[in-house]
Order: sequence, then structure tokens, then C-alpha cells
Amino acid sequence: MKVGSRGIDISNREKVFFPDSGLTKGDLIDYYEAVAEQFVSHSDDYGVTIQRFPNGIGEDGFYSKNTPDYFPEWIERINFPRRKGGSFDAPVIGSKAALVYLADQAMITAHLYLSRKDDLEKPDRMIFDLDPPEATKDYSKARKAAIDLRDILADLDLKAFVKTTGSNGYHLIVPIRRGPSFDEVREFARGVCEGLIGREPKSYTLEQRKEKRGNKIFLDTLRNSYGNTAVAPYSVRARKGAPVATPVEWDEIEGGVDPRDWTIENVPQRLEQRADPWKGMMRHARSLETREPE
Repeated sequence: MKVGSRGIDISNREKVFFPDSGLTKGDLIDYYEAVAEQFVSHSDDYGVTIQRFPNGIGEDGFYSKNTPDYFPEWIERINFPRRKGGSFDAPVIGSKAALVYLADQAMITAHLYLSRKDDLEKPDRMIFDLDPPEATKDYSKARKAAIDLRDILADLDLKAFVKTTGSNGYHLIVPIRRGPSFDEVREFARGVCEGLIGREPKSYTLEQRKEKRGNKIFLDTLRNSYGNTAVAPYSVRARKGAPVATPVEWDEIEGGVDPRDWTIENVPQRLEQRADPWKGMMRHARSLETREPE
């Protein structure tokens, strides 16, 4: 298969990766080829951990942080130091060819680091993971949490972008100017959440232990840490129906979009009909150093 100037040997296109729907490895590759422009626009400055399922989601997969030696040289690598010593070479999805190659290597999901490759210590985005109670089928409270956080952030002149996770909730991303450390960004995010909890203590919590959350929405700020990742925009999830982590507009959140509404079967058509809601997101980056959550 020719992708740009790269030749990629595609194997086992007919292998079923999603048994419930019959979607194959070839369907996965075709999806990533179709959305590559939008996907790469969000991934080309960041290292990635890839989640691979060589035999589809019917069997166990594995996470791969380090770039295997057999990956071609044209797959960019970032040397990523570990806090406790040593390092690994994280791959970068910097082109359509890289994305298609990784899909052929049975990558179903890509998880992006939160700092750009030229300065791994300084994040350029702040993330809020809105986690509803387990087994919920009603995501209205999580959507309200997203809107409430958006409004608090707007009061601080910070613009929030939202995506479905393709799993069990929503992510809010706030582009920020680099400067504060991960610890400082996490503390800022926690302060924002504490302000929201102060207004609605019966609805939201920062409690990490699931058994103590009750029916409250967990406002998770812990991803704002060195070496942590978040699912990449337009990445497929290893779940029934091949749902996709999809950037959405705020009116879609207000209209009731669920975390798994978008899949590899409808996202390409969506992108043909409307622009990527996160296009140009980093132009809205603001400094946290001149703001204090109330």
C-alpha cells in the first residue's frame, strides 16, 4: 500500500478485530487513513503510547510505550526519560503513513502525552476527565459537569474544548501557554474543581475511591502529571462497535451526545460534513500564571 512516499506492507486485512460488529483490521486501517489529516494535526508534536490488539478485542491486548527496533526508521521517536531512571523511545504519529503503519501493527488506540516533544517537562494543555458512576447509561450529569466546568473556566478567560472518550465519559481540554510544571497545572485544575464542588457538593467529587463517590461525577485532574496520557482525538477504542474519541461542539454536548455515539463507521462522514471542532485549538492558549481559580 502506498501512503504518500511510503510503501507499507499491509497484512491480514480480513482478520476480525471487533467480533460483535464483524469489523476487520482492514476496516480499522481504512478508518485511520480516512481521518489521518485531522488525527495527525493533533498528534504530530507529541509522543504516544499505543494499545495493540494483534488478534482483535476478543483477546487481550497490550500497551507499548517504547518503539520496537523493527519499526521503520521514518517513524519518529522521542527519548522520554523516566522519573525513576532510564528512558524509552516513544513513537510520534507525525504523518498519515505513520498512522496507517501503526494501524497495520494492530494499534487500535493511541494515547498522547500532554507535553510537546521539545519540552516534556512543561504541559501545553490542562485536562479534566469527567467520570460518571460505573455502569451508568445516563450521561446527562457528566454533560452538565462539562458545561459547568466550561463556564467556570470561561470566567477565568480560559477556553475549554470537549471530546467524547469513546468509553465512559468526556474529556475537557484547556490549551495553555507553557511555563507551569505538571504539578502546578494539576494544582490549578484541582482548584477549579474545588470551586465547582463548593457550588454543587451533592453533584461532584474529587474522591478517588469509587466506593466513596456514590452517584457523584468524579472530576479527575490526576492525568495532569508527567508521563501520563489521554486518548488521542479521533482514536478508536477497544470496545464493542469500535467507538471513537471524538471532538465535539458544545451545542452537541448540550444536545445530549453520548460518549460512544461516534464510531469508525460514522466519523469519516462527520468530518466530510463539518470542520474539526478542535482545529486551531492551540491559538486559544492562555497563561495560567496570571489567573487564580476562585
